[in-house]
Amino acid sequence: MDLDGAKVLVVGLKRSGMAAASLLAAQGAIVRATDLQTLEALPEARQLLERLNIPFERQSAEVFEASDAIVISPDVPADLPALEAARARGVQVIGDLELAAPLLRGSTIGVTGSNGKTTTTSLIGHILKQSGVPVQIGGNIGTPVSAMVENSRKGMWNVLELSSFQLETIVTFRAHVGVALNVTQNHLDRHHTMERYAAAKARLFETQRGGDMAVLNADDPTCTAFASSGRATVRWFSTRRKFAPGACLSGEEVVLDGRPLLSVSDIPIRGRHNVQNVMAAAIAASRAGVSREDIGGAVRTFRAVEHRLEFVRAIEGVDFYNDSKATSVDAALKALDAFPGGLWVILGGKDKGLNYAALRDPLAQKAHAALLIGAAGAKISAQLEGAVPLVDVKTMDAAVAYAWERATSGDTVLLAPACASFDQFKSFEDRGETFKKLVMGLTPKS
Repeated sequence: MDLDGAKVLVVGLKRSGMAAASLLAAQGAIVRATDLQTLEALPEARQLLERLNIPFERQSAEVFEASDAIVISPDVPADLPALEAARARGVQVIGDLELAAPLLRGSTIGVTGSNGKTTTTSLIGHILKQSGVPVQIGGNIGTPVSAMVENSRKGMWNVLELSSFQLETIVTFRAHVGVALNVTQNHLDRHHTMERYAAAKARLFETQRGGDMAVLNADDPTCTAFASSGRATVRWFSTRRKFAPGACLSGEEVVLDGRPLLSVSDIPIRGRHNVQNVMAAAIAASRAGVSREDIGGAVRTFRAVEHRLEFVRAIEGVDFYNDSKATSVDAALKALDAFPGGLWVILGGKDKGLNYAALRDPLAQKAHAALLIGAAGAKISAQLEGAVPLVDVKTMDAAVAYAWERATSGDTVLLAPACASFDQFKSFEDRGETFKKLVMGLTPKS
């Protein structure tokens, strides 16, 4: 699409929307912007629009008219009636990922999955950076893709975390290396069915070409189906089966392309799921030209990403871990799997249409109690009743206080909510920061 002189509407004015508006203006488009909120509630967006002289209208059905193209932010549902009507008129509706695709220089590694995207994206970026490979990281974390265009260049690798919300609107975006970590129940409040959710993830591989690489989890049936989605060469990773080329386990040794890479005990991030994340990152980094020795060395120096099984503090023998990014049932299951027992688990928040029953057995085996916060508390309680003691504490401060009062040496207090944060917090980061501040404010009992 030729942007010079095109009339383009940007819908949603968080980070991605603001980056899209800036990129469009730089390309000579005639830009308008809209959001459900007023500009008074969006001070950063207001400053940007004023500086770029971009007009703003509060979101309504009428504002979607008279546009050549519409760029939606990831949090804007792609099936809004106004967007469907625009498509029916022949208007192109895309996200900022598709907008940036033809302008992003260098090669791209795209990482998707229900869980582990941020850790794996960050780990790939860390490996490349430590190995002297030019790299920038962004997408669903950190820098929006539209804002990465300016610093991109030939010979660079753009490592992108990609959500289903971003992928469902791509047409020409291409990942030279596409990574799928897993696909489990998530975002059903947005996609409505697992089939539609998986189809959005599959777009990453459908747009690949011959000579590209698809890095897929052989232990996940949905990921294995992606192998037939496009024309890329497939490389598998697995903790259960042997693959060469690819990545797998030999006892407690991670093997890359048939040769030992490093021991599981050398991986500094907690949880068996992170072994798979390391495997996927190693294959992607190898494709980017990093040697086996440099991959192993970089993995050993990687540290957990904030809010992802992040160790916060130990006090009187009680450990506190922040996994606020565990916003799905599967993510919470992976967090529980990382600990042997003695858990006080904080669950709850805004429900995403998920089923919490899968948490029953691991909680029964490992937890003293589940402490329920937020709007999803009643639903979680109904689905977990009888499996584990349930305490409806309602708020984060009450949950931390309750756990600290009853925990004894050797116990672990784990925030793994299995829910979105938006009922009581601005974001999962805000929720995790609140938890950490409360934990750091605890005083010894004796």
